[in-house]
Amino acid sequence: MAKAPPPSISLTLLLLISAFAFLSLPAVISAIGVNYGTLGNLPPPTQVANFIKTRTSIDSVKIFDVNPDILRAFAGTGISVVVTVPNGDIPALANGRQARRWVSANILPFHPQTKIKYISVGNEILLTGDNNMISNLLPAMRNLNNALVRAGVRDVKVTTAHSLNIIAYDLNGAPSSGRFRPGWDKGILAPILAYHRRTKSPFMINPYPYFGFDPKNVNFAIFRSPYKAVRDPFTRHVYTNMYDALMDSTYSAMKALGYGDVNIVVGETGWPSACDAPWCSPENAAWFNLNIIKRSQGQGTPLMPKRRFETYIFGLFNEEGKPGPTAERNWGLFRSDFSPVYDVGLLRNGQAGGGGRPALPAPSTGGSGKWCVARSGATDAQLQGNIDWVCSQGGVDCKPIQAGGSCFNPGNLRTHASFVMNAYFQSHGHNDGSCNFSGTGVVVGNNPSNAACRY
Repeated sequence: MAKAPPPSISLTLLLLISAFAFLSLPAVISAIGVNYGTLGNLPPPTQVANFIKTRTSIDSVKIFDVNPDILRAFAGTGISVVVTVPNGDIPALANGRQARRWVSANILPFHPQTKIKYISVGNEILLTGDNNMISNLLPAMRNLNNALVRAGVRDVKVTTAHSLNIIAYDLNGAPSSGRFRPGWDKGILAPILAYHRRTKSPFMINPYPYFGFDPKNVNFAIFRSPYKAVRDPFTRHVYTNMYDALMDSTYSAMKALGYGDVNIVVGETGWPSACDAPWCSPENAAWFNLNIIKRSQGQGTPLMPKRRFETYIFGLFNEEGKPGPTAERNWGLFRSDFSPVYDVGLLRNGQAGGGGRPALPAPSTGGSGKWCVARSGATDAQLQGNIDWVCSQGGVDCKPIQAGGSCFNPGNLRTHASFVMNAYFQSHGHNDGSCNFSGTGVVVGNNPSNAACRY
Protein backbone atom coordinates (compact mmCIF):
# COMPACT_ATOMS: atom_id res chain seq x y z
CA MET A 1 0.00 0.00 0.00
CA ALA A 2 1.23 3.47 -0.85
CA LYS A 3 2.48 5.48 2.11
CA ALA A 4 3.08 8.75 0.26
CA PRO A 5 0.30 10.78 -1.40
CA PRO A 6 0.33 11.62 -5.09
CA PRO A 7 0.49 15.31 -5.92
CA SER A 8 -2.82 17.14 -5.57
CA ILE A 9 -5.10 17.30 -8.59
CA SER A 10 -7.51 19.69 -6.96
CA LEU A 11 -6.44 22.90 -8.69
CA THR A 12 -8.87 24.80 -10.91
CA LEU A 13 -11.91 23.12 -9.45
CA LEU A 14 -15.45 23.91 -10.52
CA LEU A 15 -18.12 23.86 -7.78
CA LEU A 16 -20.97 21.53 -8.64
CA ILE A 17 -23.79 20.64 -6.29
CA SER A 18 -25.52 17.57 -7.66
CA ALA A 19 -28.21 15.17 -6.58
CA PHE A 20 -27.01 11.99 -4.94
CA ALA A 21 -26.85 9.29 -7.59
CA PHE A 22 -28.31 5.88 -6.97
CA LEU A 23 -25.65 3.22 -7.33
CA SER A 24 -26.87 0.35 -9.49
CA LEU A 25 -24.99 -2.94 -9.31
CA PRO A 26 -25.52 -6.19 -11.17
CA ALA A 27 -27.49 -8.83 -9.27
CA VAL A 28 -24.33 -10.91 -8.85
CA ILE A 29 -20.96 -9.18 -8.72
CA SER A 30 -18.31 -10.90 -10.82
CA ALA A 31 -14.62 -10.52 -11.53
CA ILE A 32 -13.54 -8.70 -8.40
CA GLY A 33 -10.35 -9.40 -6.50
CA VAL A 34 -9.04 -8.60 -3.03
CA ASN A 35 -5.64 -8.11 -1.44
CA TYR A 36 -5.04 -10.80 1.17
CA GLY A 37 -2.69 -9.44 3.84
CA THR A 38 -1.67 -11.58 6.78
CA LEU A 39 -0.50 -9.21 9.54
CA GLY A 40 -2.59 -10.15 12.55
CA ASN A 41 -4.34 -13.00 14.31
CA LEU A 42 -6.12 -14.22 11.19
CA PRO A 43 -7.64 -17.59 10.26
CA PRO A 44 -5.38 -20.19 8.63
CA PRO A 45 -5.12 -20.06 4.81
CA THR A 46 -7.24 -23.20 4.34
CA GLN A 47 -10.17 -21.57 6.11
CA VAL A 48 -9.67 -18.33 4.17
CA ALA A 49 -9.63 -20.15 0.82
CA ASN A 50 -12.76 -22.11 1.72
CA PHE A 51 -14.56 -18.94 2.86
CA ILE A 52 -13.75 -17.09 -0.36
CA LYS A 53 -14.73 -20.04 -2.55
CA THR A 54 -17.96 -21.05 -0.83
CA ARG A 55 -19.33 -17.84 0.65
CA THR A 56 -18.23 -14.97 -1.61
CA SER A 57 -18.19 -13.99 -5.27
CA ILE A 58 -14.52 -12.95 -5.04
CA ASP A 59 -12.71 -14.67 -7.90
CA SER A 60 -9.10 -13.63 -7.33
CA VAL A 61 -6.71 -12.73 -4.52
CA LYS A 62 -3.42 -10.87 -4.43
CA ILE A 63 -0.82 -11.74 -1.80
CA PHE A 64 2.33 -9.86 -0.84
CA ASP A 65 4.73 -12.79 -0.93
CA VAL A 66 4.89 -16.38 -2.19
CA ASN A 67 3.67 -18.03 1.01
CA PRO A 68 3.54 -21.77 0.21
CA ASP A 69 0.76 -22.39 2.76
CA ILE A 70 -1.46 -19.87 1.00
CA LEU A 71 -0.62 -21.25 -2.44
CA ARG A 72 -1.43 -24.80 -1.31
CA ALA A 73 -4.68 -23.64 0.30
CA PHE A 74 -5.98 -22.21 -2.98
CA ALA A 75 -5.14 -25.32 -5.00
CA GLY A 76 -8.21 -26.65 -6.80
CA THR A 77 -10.41 -23.69 -5.83
CA GLY A 78 -10.39 -22.03 -9.27
CA ILE A 79 -9.59 -18.72 -7.57
CA SER A 80 -6.81 -16.81 -9.31
CA VAL A 81 -3.79 -15.80 -7.22
CA VAL A 82 -1.36 -12.93 -7.76
CA VAL A 83 1.96 -13.52 -6.00
CA THR A 84 4.56 -10.88 -5.16
CA VAL A 85 8.34 -11.03 -5.32
CA PRO A 86 9.68 -9.38 -2.13
CA ASN A 87 11.33 -6.06 -2.96
CA GLY A 88 14.67 -7.18 -1.58
CA ASP A 89 14.85 -10.14 -4.01
CA ILE A 90 14.75 -7.98 -7.11
CA PRO A 91 18.50 -7.33 -7.60
CA ALA A 92 19.28 -11.06 -7.49
CA LEU A 93 16.61 -11.80 -10.11
CA ALA A 94 18.41 -9.58 -12.61
CA ASN A 95 20.52 -12.72 -13.00
CA GLY A 96 18.84 -15.19 -15.36
CA ARG A 97 19.94 -18.28 -13.46
CA GLN A 98 18.58 -16.90 -10.19
CA ALA A 99 15.28 -16.08 -11.90
CA ARG A 100 14.98 -19.68 -13.15
CA ARG A 101 15.66 -20.97 -9.64
CA TRP A 102 13.03 -18.62 -8.22
CA VAL A 103 10.40 -19.88 -10.67
CA SER A 104 11.36 -23.50 -9.94
CA ALA A 105 11.01 -22.95 -6.19
CA ASN A 106 7.96 -20.67 -6.03
CA ILE A 107 5.78 -21.26 -9.11
CA LEU A 108 6.30 -24.72 -10.59
CA PRO A 109 5.45 -26.71 -7.40
CA PHE A 110 2.01 -25.03 -7.22
CA HIS A 111 0.88 -24.11 -10.71
CA PRO A 112 -1.47 -25.06 -12.37
CA GLN A 113 -3.19 -26.72 -9.38
CA THR A 114 -3.15 -23.25 -7.86
CA LYS A 115 -4.25 -20.82 -10.54
CA ILE A 116 -1.39 -18.33 -10.39
CA LYS A 117 -2.26 -15.47 -12.73
CA TYR A 118 0.41 -12.80 -12.23
CA ILE A 119 3.78 -12.40 -10.61
CA SER A 120 4.16 -8.85 -9.32
CA VAL A 121 7.87 -8.06 -9.14
CA GLY A 122 8.01 -6.05 -5.94
CA ASN A 123 5.51 -3.44 -4.85
CA GLU A 124 5.76 0.30 -5.62
CA ILE A 125 9.49 0.12 -6.33
CA LEU A 126 9.85 3.63 -7.75
CA LEU A 127 8.37 5.01 -4.53
CA THR A 128 11.23 3.45 -2.53
CA GLY A 129 13.85 5.62 -4.25
CA ASP A 130 16.25 2.66 -4.10
CA ASN A 131 18.29 2.97 -7.30
CA ASN A 132 19.59 -0.60 -7.05
CA MET A 133 16.06 -2.03 -7.02
CA ILE A 134 14.81 0.44 -9.63
CA SER A 135 17.61 -0.28 -12.09
CA ASN A 136 17.13 -4.04 -11.72
CA LEU A 137 13.32 -4.01 -11.86
CA LEU A 138 12.83 -4.48 -15.61
CA PRO A 139 15.72 -6.99 -15.98
CA ALA A 140 14.13 -9.05 -13.19
CA MET A 141 10.72 -8.90 -14.90
CA ARG A 142 12.22 -10.02 -18.21
CA ASN A 143 14.18 -12.84 -16.60
CA LEU A 144 11.18 -14.16 -14.72
CA ASN A 145 9.08 -14.06 -17.87
CA ASN A 146 11.82 -15.91 -19.80
CA ALA A 147 12.07 -18.48 -16.99
CA LEU A 148 8.33 -19.12 -17.16
CA VAL A 149 8.41 -19.53 -20.94
CA ARG A 150 11.41 -21.85 -20.68
CA ALA A 151 9.49 -23.96 -18.15
CA GLY A 152 6.48 -24.14 -20.48
CA VAL A 153 4.32 -21.85 -18.35
CA ARG A 154 2.62 -19.37 -20.67
CA ASP A 155 -0.49 -18.43 -18.67
CA VAL A 156 1.34 -16.61 -15.85
CA LYS A 157 2.18 -12.99 -16.66
CA VAL A 158 4.85 -10.87 -15.01
CA THR A 159 4.13 -7.29 -13.94
CA THR A 160 4.92 -4.85 -11.12
CA ALA A 161 2.63 -2.62 -9.05
CA HIS A 162 3.14 1.16 -9.16
CA SER A 163 2.12 3.83 -6.70
CA LEU A 164 0.64 6.85 -8.44
CA ASN A 165 3.55 8.99 -7.35
CA ILE A 166 4.76 8.05 -10.86
CA ILE A 167 2.38 10.71 -12.23
CA ALA A 168 3.34 14.39 -12.43
CA TYR A 169 0.00 16.15 -12.63
CA ASP A 170 -0.32 19.25 -14.75
CA LEU A 171 -0.90 22.35 -12.67
CA ASN A 172 -4.27 22.93 -14.33
CA GLY A 173 -5.47 19.63 -12.89
CA ALA A 174 -6.62 18.29 -16.27
CA PRO A 175 -6.55 14.46 -16.32
CA SER A 176 -5.93 14.57 -20.07
CA SER A 177 -2.62 16.33 -19.29
CA GLY A 178 -1.41 13.62 -16.92
CA ARG A 179 2.22 12.69 -17.57
CA PHE A 180 4.78 10.44 -15.94
CA ARG A 181 7.43 12.17 -13.86
CA PRO A 182 10.41 13.45 -15.86
CA GLY A 183 13.31 11.05 -15.50
CA TRP A 184 10.99 8.12 -14.97
CA ASP A 185 8.92 8.54 -18.12
CA LYS A 186 11.24 7.63 -20.99
CA GLY A 187 14.06 6.11 -18.97
CA ILE A 188 12.06 3.67 -16.81
CA LEU A 189 8.34 3.53 -17.57
CA ALA A 190 8.47 3.55 -21.37
CA PRO A 191 10.66 0.41 -21.45
CA ILE A 192 8.36 -1.24 -18.87
CA LEU A 193 5.33 -0.41 -20.99
CA ALA A 194 7.09 -1.75 -24.08
CA TYR A 195 7.70 -4.97 -22.16
CA HIS A 196 4.00 -5.16 -21.23
CA ARG A 197 2.95 -4.67 -24.84
CA ARG A 198 5.35 -7.37 -26.05
CA THR A 199 4.35 -9.92 -23.40
CA LYS A 200 0.65 -8.95 -23.30
CA SER A 201 0.91 -8.38 -19.55
CA PRO A 202 -0.90 -5.58 -17.68
CA PHE A 203 0.38 -2.29 -16.30
CA MET A 204 -0.57 -2.51 -12.60
CA ILE A 205 -1.32 0.63 -10.59
CA ASN A 206 -2.48 1.41 -7.05
CA PRO A 207 -4.84 4.41 -7.31
CA TYR A 208 -5.65 5.48 -3.74
CA PRO A 209 -7.70 8.69 -3.43
CA TYR A 210 -7.21 8.31 0.34
CA PHE A 211 -3.54 9.22 -0.02
CA GLY A 212 -3.65 12.76 -1.36
CA PHE A 213 -7.22 14.08 -1.30
CA ASP A 214 -8.15 17.61 -0.28
CA PRO A 215 -9.67 17.47 3.25
CA LYS A 216 -11.91 20.37 2.23
CA ASN A 217 -13.30 18.25 -0.63
CA VAL A 218 -13.50 14.79 0.93
CA ASN A 219 -16.74 13.95 -0.90
CA PHE A 220 -14.86 14.17 -4.21
CA ALA A 221 -12.62 11.37 -2.94
CA ILE A 222 -15.43 9.08 -1.76
CA PHE A 223 -17.99 9.49 -4.58
CA ARG A 224 -20.42 11.50 -2.48
CA SER A 225 -22.10 14.84 -2.93
CA PRO A 226 -21.86 17.77 -2.67
CA TYR A 227 -18.34 18.01 -4.05
CA LYS A 228 -16.08 20.32 -6.01
CA ALA A 229 -15.68 18.77 -9.43
CA VAL A 230 -12.74 18.92 -11.80
CA ARG A 231 -13.43 20.14 -15.32
CA ASP A 232 -10.86 19.20 -17.93
CA PRO A 233 -10.62 22.27 -20.20
CA PHE A 234 -9.17 20.23 -23.06
CA THR A 235 -11.67 17.37 -23.23
CA ARG A 236 -14.54 19.22 -21.51
CA HIS A 237 -15.12 16.17 -19.33
CA VAL A 238 -16.33 16.93 -15.82
CA TYR A 239 -14.90 14.66 -13.11
CA THR A 240 -17.22 14.00 -10.22
CA ASN A 241 -14.73 11.89 -8.27
CA MET A 242 -11.00 11.64 -7.70
CA TYR A 243 -10.68 7.97 -8.67
CA ASP A 244 -11.73 8.57 -12.28
CA ALA A 245 -9.34 11.52 -12.45
CA LEU A 246 -6.45 9.35 -11.22
CA MET A 247 -7.26 6.60 -13.70
CA ASP A 248 -7.55 8.97 -16.65
CA SER A 249 -4.35 10.81 -15.68
CA THR A 250 -2.54 7.46 -15.78
CA TYR A 251 -4.07 6.56 -19.13
CA SER A 252 -3.09 9.97 -20.53
CA ALA A 253 0.50 9.49 -19.36
CA MET A 254 0.63 6.05 -21.00
CA LYS A 255 -0.91 7.39 -24.21
CA ALA A 256 1.58 10.27 -24.33
CA LEU A 257 4.39 7.70 -24.51
CA GLY A 258 2.54 5.74 -27.19
CA TYR A 259 1.24 2.93 -24.96
CA GLY A 260 -2.44 3.75 -24.55
CA ASP A 261 -3.27 0.24 -25.76
CA VAL A 262 -1.62 -1.53 -22.80
CA ASN A 263 -4.13 -3.03 -20.38
CA ILE A 264 -4.45 -1.48 -16.91
CA VAL A 265 -5.03 -3.57 -13.78
CA VAL A 266 -5.90 -1.93 -10.45
CA GLY A 267 -3.64 -3.73 -7.99
CA GLU A 268 -4.86 -1.91 -4.88
CA THR A 269 -7.50 0.62 -3.94
CA GLY A 270 -9.87 1.08 -1.04
CA TRP A 271 -10.96 3.29 1.85
CA PRO A 272 -10.51 2.57 5.58
CA SER A 273 -13.57 2.10 7.77
CA ALA A 274 -11.82 3.80 10.71
CA CYS A 275 -8.95 6.25 11.09
CA ASP A 276 -7.95 9.24 13.18
CA ALA A 277 -10.17 11.61 11.19
CA PRO A 278 -13.94 12.00 10.63
CA TRP A 279 -13.89 10.92 6.98
CA CYS A 280 -13.32 7.25 7.83
CA SER A 281 -16.45 5.26 8.65
CA PRO A 282 -18.04 1.99 7.56
CA GLU A 283 -20.57 3.82 5.40
CA ASN A 284 -17.88 5.87 3.63
CA ALA A 285 -15.76 2.77 3.04
CA ALA A 286 -18.79 0.88 1.75
CA TRP A 287 -19.83 3.68 -0.59
CA PHE A 288 -16.29 4.05 -1.94
CA ASN A 289 -15.89 0.34 -2.64
CA LEU A 290 -19.38 0.00 -4.12
CA ASN A 291 -18.39 2.62 -6.68
CA ILE A 292 -15.06 0.87 -7.32
CA ILE A 293 -16.90 -2.40 -7.95
CA LYS A 294 -19.29 -0.62 -10.30
CA ARG A 295 -16.35 0.66 -12.34
CA SER A 296 -14.70 -2.74 -12.42
CA GLN A 297 -17.89 -4.19 -13.93
CA GLY A 298 -17.62 -2.03 -17.03
CA GLN A 299 -18.69 1.53 -16.26
CA GLY A 300 -15.23 2.85 -17.11
CA THR A 301 -14.09 6.47 -16.88
CA PRO A 302 -14.57 9.59 -19.02
CA LEU A 303 -11.49 8.78 -21.16
CA MET A 304 -12.02 5.00 -20.99
CA PRO A 305 -15.82 4.57 -21.17
CA LYS A 306 -17.31 1.09 -20.67
CA ARG A 307 -13.85 -0.33 -20.04
CA ARG A 308 -13.57 -3.14 -17.50
CA PHE A 309 -10.74 -2.89 -15.01
CA GLU A 310 -9.54 -6.00 -13.27
CA THR A 311 -9.54 -4.70 -9.70
CA TYR A 312 -8.16 -5.85 -6.35
CA ILE A 313 -9.75 -4.10 -3.37
CA PHE A 314 -7.57 -3.48 -0.34
CA GLY A 315 -8.17 -5.52 1.63
CA LEU A 316 -9.74 -8.79 2.62
CA PHE A 317 -9.26 -8.48 6.40
CA ASN A 318 -8.70 -5.82 9.01
CA GLU A 319 -5.07 -6.57 9.90
CA GLU A 320 -4.68 -5.92 13.61
CA GLY A 321 -0.95 -6.62 13.49
CA LYS A 322 -0.11 -3.69 11.22
CA PRO A 323 1.84 -0.83 12.79
CA GLY A 324 1.16 2.83 12.21
CA PRO A 325 -1.98 4.97 12.46
CA THR A 326 -5.46 3.58 13.04
CA ALA A 327 -6.30 3.46 9.32
CA GLU A 328 -3.62 0.85 8.67
CA ARG A 329 -5.60 -1.70 10.69
CA ASN A 330 -9.01 -0.90 9.21
CA TRP A 331 -8.93 -1.44 5.45
CA GLY A 332 -10.65 -4.81 5.51
CA LEU A 333 -13.97 -5.94 4.07
CA PHE A 334 -14.09 -8.63 6.77
CA ARG A 335 -13.03 -9.16 10.36
CA SER A 336 -10.91 -12.12 11.43
CA ASP A 337 -14.08 -14.14 12.24
CA PHE A 338 -15.28 -13.64 8.63
CA SER A 339 -18.06 -11.26 9.65
CA PRO A 340 -18.35 -8.29 7.28
CA VAL A 341 -17.15 -4.88 8.45
CA TYR A 342 -19.75 -3.62 5.96
CA ASP A 343 -21.57 -5.21 3.05
CA VAL A 344 -20.74 -4.47 -0.58
CA GLY A 345 -22.61 -7.39 -2.10
CA LEU A 346 -19.79 -9.93 -2.23
CA LEU A 347 -21.41 -12.57 -0.01
CA ARG A 348 -23.36 -15.42 -1.63
CA ASN A 349 -26.73 -17.05 -0.96
CA GLY A 350 -28.41 -14.36 1.06
CA GLN A 351 -25.61 -14.03 3.59
CA ALA A 352 -25.42 -10.47 4.94
CA GLY A 353 -27.23 -9.00 2.02
CA GLY A 354 -28.41 -11.83 -0.19
CA GLY A 355 -28.11 -12.38 -3.87
CA GLY A 356 -24.99 -10.30 -4.17
CA ARG A 357 -26.86 -7.05 -3.59
CA PRO A 358 -25.62 -4.67 -0.88
CA ALA A 359 -27.97 -4.61 2.09
CA LEU A 360 -28.04 -3.64 5.73
CA PRO A 361 -29.32 -5.60 8.72
CA ALA A 362 -32.86 -4.88 9.83
CA PRO A 363 -32.94 -1.86 12.12
CA SER A 364 -33.34 -2.40 15.84
CA THR A 365 -34.95 -0.15 18.38
CA GLY A 366 -32.94 2.37 20.34
CA GLY A 367 -32.54 0.07 23.32
CA SER A 368 -28.90 1.08 23.74
CA GLY A 369 -29.82 4.50 25.10
CA LYS A 370 -28.07 6.09 22.10
CA TRP A 371 -29.54 7.60 18.96
CA CYS A 372 -28.04 9.16 15.84
CA VAL A 373 -29.40 12.47 14.56
CA ALA A 374 -28.40 15.05 11.99
CA ARG A 375 -25.83 17.56 13.23
CA SER A 376 -27.15 21.11 13.41
CA GLY A 377 -24.60 22.49 10.94
CA ALA A 378 -25.33 19.94 8.20
CA THR A 379 -26.58 21.39 4.92
CA ASP A 380 -29.74 20.27 3.15
CA ALA A 381 -27.62 18.81 0.34
CA GLN A 382 -25.65 16.72 2.85
CA LEU A 383 -28.81 15.55 4.59
CA GLN A 384 -30.46 14.58 1.31
CA GLY A 385 -27.29 12.72 0.37
CA ASN A 386 -27.48 10.76 3.63
CA ILE A 387 -31.13 9.86 2.98
CA ASP A 388 -30.39 8.74 -0.58
CA TRP A 389 -27.40 6.65 0.48
CA VAL A 390 -29.11 4.81 3.35
CA CYS A 391 -32.33 4.20 1.44
CA SER A 392 -30.46 2.92 -1.64
CA GLN A 393 -28.76 0.22 0.45
CA GLY A 394 -31.79 -1.89 1.28
CA GLY A 395 -32.45 -3.35 4.71
CA VAL A 396 -33.46 -0.04 6.32
CA ASP A 397 -37.17 0.69 6.01
CA CYS A 398 -37.54 4.20 4.61
CA LYS A 399 -41.34 4.03 4.21
CA PRO A 400 -41.99 5.95 7.47
CA ILE A 401 -40.54 9.13 5.91
CA GLN A 402 -42.49 8.74 2.67
CA ALA A 403 -45.96 10.19 2.04
CA GLY A 404 -48.42 8.60 4.44
CA GLY A 405 -45.67 7.31 6.73
CA SER A 406 -45.65 7.90 10.48
CA CYS A 407 -42.56 10.15 10.26
CA PHE A 408 -43.46 11.95 7.03
CA ASN A 409 -42.89 15.68 7.44
CA PRO A 410 -42.44 17.32 4.02
CA GLY A 411 -41.29 20.60 5.50
CA ASN A 412 -38.51 19.14 7.64
CA LEU A 413 -35.67 17.45 5.78
CA ARG A 414 -33.63 17.29 8.99
CA THR A 415 -36.25 15.07 10.66
CA HIS A 416 -36.28 12.71 7.68
CA ALA A 417 -32.50 12.53 7.63
CA SER A 418 -32.29 11.91 11.38
CA PHE A 419 -34.76 9.04 11.14
CA VAL A 420 -32.88 7.13 8.43
CA MET A 421 -29.45 7.96 9.89
CA ASN A 422 -30.61 6.56 13.22
CA ALA A 423 -32.06 3.45 11.54
CA TYR A 424 -28.66 2.82 9.96
CA PHE A 425 -26.90 3.50 13.28
CA GLN A 426 -29.17 1.12 15.22
CA SER A 427 -28.78 -1.62 12.58
CA HIS A 428 -25.01 -1.42 12.95
CA GLY A 429 -24.91 -2.20 16.65
CA HIS A 430 -25.03 1.41 17.90
CA ASN A 431 -21.40 1.84 16.87
CA ASP A 432 -20.52 5.53 17.08
CA GLY A 433 -18.58 5.26 13.81
CA SER A 434 -21.84 4.36 12.05
CA CYS A 435 -23.19 7.80 12.93
CA ASN A 436 -20.37 9.72 11.29
CA PHE A 437 -21.88 10.35 7.87
CA SER A 438 -18.89 12.48 6.84
CA GLY A 439 -19.24 14.56 10.00
CA THR A 440 -22.96 15.30 9.56
CA GLY A 441 -24.26 12.94 12.27
CA VAL A 442 -24.03 13.10 16.05
CA VAL A 443 -24.81 10.54 18.76
CA VAL A 444 -27.25 11.75 21.43
CA GLY A 445 -28.58 10.28 24.67
CA ASN A 446 -32.10 11.74 24.43
CA ASN A 447 -34.67 9.78 22.45
CA PRO A 448 -35.82 11.99 19.55
CA SER A 449 -39.05 9.98 19.09
CA ASN A 450 -42.44 11.62 19.40
CA ALA A 451 -45.93 10.22 19.71
CA ALA A 452 -46.28 9.59 15.98
CA CYS A 453 -42.66 8.89 14.93
CA ARG A 454 -40.77 6.18 16.78
CA TYR A 455 -36.96 6.12 16.36
